[in-house]
Amino acid sequence: MKKEEVKGWAVVTGATSGIGLEFTRQLAQQGYKLLLVARRHGRLCQMKMKLKKADAEAEIMTADLATEEGRGKLIRWMENHPVEVFINNAGFGLAGQFLLTDVSREQQMIDLNVTAMHILMKAALKTMEPRNEGYVLNVASSAGLLPGGPYMATYYATKAYVASLTQGVAEELRLAGSGIYVGCLCPGPVDTEFNQVADVKFALKGITPRKCVKTALAGMMKRKVVIVPTLTIKGAAVAGRLLPRKTAVYFTAKQQEKKTRSV
Repeated sequence: MKKEEVKGWAVVTGATSGIGLEFTRQLAQQGYKLLLVARRHGRLCQMKMKLKKADAEAEIMTADLATEEGRGKLIRWMENHPVEVFINNAGFGLAGQFLLTDVSREQQMIDLNVTAMHILMKAALKTMEPRNEGYVLNVASSAGLLPGGPYMATYYATKAYVASLTQGVAEELRLAGSGIYVGCLCPGPVDTEFNQVADVKFALKGITPRKCVKTALAGMMKRKVVIVPTLTIKGAAVAGRLLPRKTAVYFTAKQQEKKTRSV
């Protein structure tokens, strides 16, 4: 792994698979020191060994960020380390009719996709505020740019929260003349473990995690607030804003029916 000059700390949550895993690779290549956060200790250890062999500096933290204990563990670490980049990536999806999906699983998703994202974003910003510099990138979804998503209703709602909060805070920082960046990544289908966890098959062809993360980091450095990696998804997001809400939700339902295995 060819690295650039050594930089400061980059934190990646949900670091052991998919987009999070790819963020660790590309940030290591750019010379950042890494803190990798996830629930699966074995995978974290494997990643640390691979990064060490590639001459990249990395620490690992086993934590369930859907819990107050897990979040507190990460927040205490950030309070004692100058974080330059915070990739707020941990999250998952769930498909099915709202009346049939398991409410405890939905609560776990809300705890991770919304509560953890919100609390950790605020904590990261507070550690960056004294230096007036740093980057916070929240991983949302193109789902968060649409008015609603039948058959993945709760997931769409959680990602809408991410996109809305990010844009609001980014404008606050801009108006205050802050040097801190906040943005959100809103990809469409990406070829990761998300499909199996959410129990869906995407109707559209997915992009690779490598392309998704490369686009995300380039957009972050250009200080783009909303980063959408592909033209197809950009077009869908624009259509979702221009169409009447009822029509947009109807077409979204049709797409969800195509990719949900059983509804």
